Amino acid sequence: MATGFMTRHCIALLLLLASAWAAAADVALIGTFESKAAILSIDRGAPKTVKAGQSFGGVTVISVERDKAVVEIDGKRMLLVRGQASFATGGGAGRGQSVTLIADTGGHYTADGAINGVPMRFVVDTGATVVTLPGSDAERLGIDYRSRPSGIAQTAGGATLVYHIKLDTIRVGGIELNSVDAIVIEKGLQVALLGMSFLNRVELRHTDGQMTITRRY
Repeated sequence: MATGFMTRHCIALLLLLASAWAAAADVALIGTFESKAAILSIDRGAPKTVKAGQSFGGVTVISVERDKAVVEIDGKRMLLVRGQASFATGGGAGRGQSVTLIADTGGHYTADGAINGVPMRFVVDTGATVVTLPGSDAERLGIDYRSRPSGIAQTAGGATLVYHIKLDTIRVGGIELNSVDAIVIEKGLQVALLGMSFLNRVELRHTDGQMTITRRY
């Protein structure tokens, strides 16, 4: 009898712990209180104020700065920036990887990620046929884009010369895709655009000023 009670008790405790840990699937930084506390949204839930050094829902706040916070989830530390991508801890490799983006005051979605392992900030643009890079970013990546095939594209600023390239990897949050088509616009573009050559390979969901990107394959 005692053994059965203990077994049921342990199972219930493990389920409770698993449920609490699962709450840390998606984490977004809503705001900060100076260097004292971070306001977090976990699994798109109600904002929760968590002081530096304390934990909530499987998330430990390590340090806080203006509009930034370093948190630890599942033994991994990551930087959260207010109004930018939140991070998913579940899913592992392949299908199920996801990241949630928070719209800025202008309704745009930005994400911090990497191209070919080099840190990059993107603006999500479903109107862009392919991932689009400014010439300055292409040079920072060490891409000799002027030797690649070129053409003319119509942009908001009119017709412009573009160069067609292929990127080895693009990572956004925990999602990394290989061999992604892109173009380089040498002048006039100030930020990298995460276009449909990446977005066509993921699932997009929009809900109340949030965009969730989930890897399909």
